[in-house]
Amino acid sequence: MKNNSFSRISTAATHMMILCGLLALGVSAMAQSNDAQSQAGRLQVAWRVQVTVRDCQTGAALRTFPALFTFAKGGTLTVTTAGQPPSLSTPGLGVWRHTGGDTYSAVSESFVFSPTGAWTQTHRLTRAIEIGNDADEFTDTVTLQIFDTNGTLIVTGCATSVAHRFE
Repeated sequence: MKNNSFSRISTAATHMMILCGLLALGVSAMAQSNDAQSQAGRLQVAWRVQVTVRDCQTGAALRTFPALFTFAKGGTLTVTTAGQPPSLSTPGLGVWRHTGGDTYSAVSESFVFSPTGAWTQTHRLTRAIEIGNDADEFTDTVTLQIFDTNGTLIVTGCATSVAHRFE
């Protein structure tokens, strides 16, 4: 009888240790998940952006213009820019994600039209974003791809941006 009681106590203790271990893993995973959400949340706001179009070979600045970005919770992105007349281009819509630490990636597209209103191109902008030491600023590097209405890549380009939280 004593052996049987000891066996039950030992089994219960083992189960309790396993349960505590699983709870600890769950708490750790939740903390990591909350930390990742906290890091992702650093980008979730409206930003004033200064875009500089560059020569991809030399890095020389070709032109600069302002833009507004909104990174929404859940990973969507809205972009409006003074780089194209509003009558010739839609706002950019896209997605973003946290890639680790202070870095993020984003992709947006907008449709471009001729002065007569015909759709002529789609502009896809791919961004590698880094929030600096000041959480109210970010910089990025941009790859531009311009597609014709058949989806054929016709031009590529480069840019950089500097952004400040919209307040």
